[in-house]
Formats: sequence, C-alpha cells, structure tokens
Amino acid sequence: MDQVLAESAFRLFCQQGIARVTMDDIAADAGVTKGSLYWHYRSKAEVIEAACRHYYGGWRDRMAEATAPLDGPAAKLGQAIRISVRSCLIDAGHRTFTLELFTLSVHDAAVRAGWRAFFDDVRSFYLTLFREARKGGEIDATLSEDRVDLMLATMEGYKSRALFEPELCARSAEQRIARELLGIVGIGAPLRRGRVKAAAALSVR
Repeated sequence: MDQVLAESAFRLFCQQGIARVTMDDIAADAGVTKGSLYWHYRSKAEVIEAACRHYYGGWRDRMAEATAPLDGPAAKLGQAIRISVRSCLIDAGHRTFTLELFTLSVHDAAVRAGWRAFFDDVRSFYLTLFREARKGGEIDATLSEDRVDLMLATMEGYKSRALFEPELCARSAEQRIARELLGIVGIGAPLRRGRVKAAAALSVR
C-alpha cells in the first residue's frame, strides 16, 4: 500500500503540481480513505518524500533495464543519456516535478538531502561508464571527467530554461538535445574546445 500511495502522489504531483495536490486528492486517486493515508504517512511532507523515492527508484530501474542488454560502456552511456533526456527533460510531468523539488529543497533539508543523494548516485553512474569507455578506447582517452559534470549541468540548464521556454524541451527537440549531450561526453561528434570552455563558463554562473 505504501508503494500504491507513493505512485498516486507522484502521478498527481506531476500532473497538477505539488502545492495544488491535497491529501484528499491522493487518497481518492489511490482508492483509500484519508484515514488510511494518514496511517501510512503522517503528513504531506512524508508523502512528498515517498514520491521522491518512487521517482529516484524509477530512474534507477529504467537505467538498469535500458543498459543491461548492451555491450560496452560507451553504448550503455549513450543509451542512459538518451533515456534521461526523454524521461527527465521531454516528459513535462517529470520535469515539473523535479523543478518543484529544487524549490522545496531551498528550505527543506530532508528534500535537499534526498535529492543530493540521488544526484550523487546519478553522477557516479555516469562517471563509471565514462571512465570505462575511456579506458577501453571507446571514447577519446584525453577527455576529462569534467565532461560528465558539464553534461549534467547542461541537462539541468535545459530543465530550468524550459520553465519559461517550453519549446526547448518539446518532443521535436529530443534528438537534438541527446546529440548535444552525447557530444559533450565524447560520443559522436565531440564539442570543440572553445565551445566546451564557453559552456563550462555558463554553467558556473
């Protein structure tokens, strides 16, 4: 039941926004009484944390499923980036949910700590594949690990800008964004040195 409630909360948060969804809404969507919801979660804050865990676990499951059949770390890295573009940027509900988490994390230490732990896992996942691909000669051995941080910063930049420039993350932009992110980590046509420096400078501001 905990999982059912977390799924309902996550779905509603993606559709309507965290602030607009009430405990009554979540109980109704899950098909339980409000009392039953409060038996599992004492407050909306606990429900938000459960929805976060549901999102984080879903990302990990998608990555494992998408990369398991592939041979070679570069292929796995490329597929992981493509899946992340689709699920984290192009999917408007997921994109909105994570943006709202950023806002909540400014003043909520629990939300902030949860997101930091998840982001560290994501970064470690990408770094491991990047290092293995570089070591195996599948990507340029001279590329710095900073490319992974730049790729992640670029992804977050798209997410933030899409708040007021939604066309940036339209369905039609999916392939273009994926190619750009793949290029940053050396898959496909890598970015030229000048463009990498410029993008890095922008991500620091």
